[in-house]
Amino acid sequence: MKTGAITLRGLFWVVCAWLLAAGVSQSAEFERNIMTGGPTGTYIRIGNDIADLGAQCELTLNVVESAGSLENFVGVRKRRNTQFGIVQSDVLEYLKTFEANDSEIQDAVRGVRIMFPLYNEEVHVLARIGLGGIRDLEGQKVAIGVKDSGTFLTASLVLDILQVKAAERLPLNPDQALEKLKAGEIDAFFYVAGAPASLFADADIDPDEFHLLPITEAPLLATYTKAAIPADTYAFQTGPVDLIAVKAVLMTYDYDPAKNAYHRESCTTVSDFSSLVLNGMGQLRETGHPKWTSVDLTALPPGWKVGSCVKAGMALDYAPKCKKAAEAVPADSNEEYLNLLKQRLKN
Repeated sequence: MKTGAITLRGLFWVVCAWLLAAGVSQSAEFERNIMTGGPTGTYIRIGNDIADLGAQCELTLNVVESAGSLENFVGVRKRRNTQFGIVQSDVLEYLKTFEANDSEIQDAVRGVRIMFPLYNEEVHVLARIGLGGIRDLEGQKVAIGVKDSGTFLTASLVLDILQVKAAERLPLNPDQALEKLKAGEIDAFFYVAGAPASLFADADIDPDEFHLLPITEAPLLATYTKAAIPADTYAFQTGPVDLIAVKAVLMTYDYDPAKNAYHRESCTTVSDFSSLVLNGMGQLRETGHPKWTSVDLTALPPGWKVGSCVKAGMALDYAPKCKKAAEAVPADSNEEYLNLLKQRLKN
């Protein structure tokens, strides 16, 4: 486990350096960005739903594709004009584990804050029919996601916790992995995404050749949550599958509006979108991705603080700085959520 941890930590710094270099140039016009995931994932659909709320009052939020959670976390900390990023909670737990004894990680996480907890993401492992469970991946060729994604970290942790030694751990994105699985070049691949994941919903997957592996091993439950994918969620899957899930969390940065104009504009952006999401939960549940129906804004992960700009936007009398009045952002149970959030923030 130690070797795997060092590799993941080193990878964290590679992503930091790349995003810092990418974010040096400043745009003449103030930008708002949310880092999400790949084009077939759930993150990008959640990002689009949030951007739609902003568009209703003419606040443009650019939805940025990325490799996933690790890149998104570092992007919030290092990438200019990036106020939001969606991150898996096991990435947060991983960083917290190493923060206490690592001054570089302490610096990297400084100022990164929770905006809202979102939904559980199921850990999908699509495999050939001959494999019955995670332990059967011993000695197999397994794709574990690209190296700056949350899938990469989750797959690595799951295999390490269970001490499953694959013949090869291949850093492939899910789209590439699916094609290689179909071609017989690999035996299985991990994909962490909120069900229904469009990669599986839209793909032609033969149920006589491939299936989702159950993940029920007790050692994993110290880090992950029990979950299940109901029967017929995907065309190739006729029965329910018990597995594990990890929480997706919307992260931001704790901007200081007294510091400079950039911090001031970014803090206003965070407050505006905090208010829009809080007041727009009814719309998000009705017209957004199905995962919005399971979002609990009070389920804050332990050890992480909520940003001060987020708290400002949660005030009942806060009005987003819209260019026009918001037209379709119903205030469903705003007061209920606000009271619950205040209770959690006191702890």
